[in-house]
Amino acid sequence: MKYFGNFQKKLRTLGAALAVAVATSLVPEAAQADAGFRNWIQSFENTAAQNGVRRDVYRAAFSGVTTPDQDVLEKARYQPEFQSKVWDYIDNRVNEMQVRTGQAYRSRLSSWLDRIESRYGVDRDILLAIWSMETNYGEILKRDDVMKSLPRSLATLAYLDKRRAKFAREQLIAALKIVQDGHVSPSNLQSSWAGAMGHTQFIPTSYRAYASDIDGDGRANIWASVPDALATAANLLRKNGWQTGKTWGYEVRVPAQYRGGRLERDNRTISQWASLGFTRADGRPLPNVGDRANLVRLAGDSGPAFLMMKNFFVLKSYNNADKYALAVGMLGDQIGGYSGLVQDWPRGYTPLSMDERFELQKRLAALGLYDGKIDGKIGSGSKGAITAIQNRAGMPADGNPSKAVLNYLRQN
Repeated sequence: MKYFGNFQKKLRTLGAALAVAVATSLVPEAAQADAGFRNWIQSFENTAAQNGVRRDVYRAAFSGVTTPDQDVLEKARYQPEFQSKVWDYIDNRVNEMQVRTGQAYRSRLSSWLDRIESRYGVDRDILLAIWSMETNYGEILKRDDVMKSLPRSLATLAYLDKRRAKFAREQLIAALKIVQDGHVSPSNLQSSWAGAMGHTQFIPTSYRAYASDIDGDGRANIWASVPDALATAANLLRKNGWQTGKTWGYEVRVPAQYRGGRLERDNRTISQWASLGFTRADGRPLPNVGDRANLVRLAGDSGPAFLMMKNFFVLKSYNNADKYALAVGMLGDQIGGYSGLVQDWPRGYTPLSMDERFELQKRLAALGLYDGKIDGKIGSGSKGAITAIQNRAGMPADGNPSKAVLNYLRQN
């Protein structure tokens, strides 16, 4: 009987173990991942504390954060600065709507811009262009589909993205210190998917290095104070070598003998470039002949060419992409009243105005092919809808927002 009793006990133990194993196998992968994520948050509290973050601050910041943000990982896979064609990138950011809005703010904020220029020596139009590029003059900050919980976003990257894990951990600790220092409350600690904050999208370590309280209220409030945000951007550029009173670059004509990539990225003085036959695209003389510049052609021989000055490369300290720095420079020029490019991009199609882009998206939406935001910006959703129409019309299915596509929609 004793043997039989032991046998029954072993059966019960084995059955319990099997039940646990079966139950575990039935738990969805997502739930297991969420449990691992919560464990990571709990364990990282000690790391944050060792780096000077109070535990009450940490717990307040992570209150209610229990699951990773999968949208963060999706956005991390696609960065338009490095994947879009240069003209797609520029067209979405340098257009008549962004210029008009920038000029309106140029007038509205003139007294603040005077103070910022006086203190930091950075051109106001460049600062307005950065504001436009980063958050569409603050409009992005109002969008729940874009702005995210910074602690959740950075914890997601630290936990699930091996390439960005170290970056995310560093930025998360810096962000918690910003909260601890009283610059922003945990509930207002919002950011982009990568942890960029406020009107001019500063990552936490950059905020701590360059934050400026130009409105004098005791806080460098880049989340709610546009003057503080613009001054913080100006401080970053100044400390990275911005040359006051100098431009970012000149569009130029390239002599025939230097086509085919020759002299690409070469660094010479303006006078040396002129001696080789390089001239400004608009026919005016090249100024600042002693300054050095690099030849940059982002679309090869068939697109516009530029002699890029020191300030172009300073702009890349904000975002290390040629397309970004070029878009800021071009938009800043147009906000300031200068004309656009002399030589257009080699698109291979007739582009649309911004008003026509709105019309295109509305027509695609009416056909049930597009369900994104009607904003005139042609992203992957718009391109997919355009491709569907092109296939229907027997056009080359390239997804480009061309005059031909819009005319087809108008007629059909």
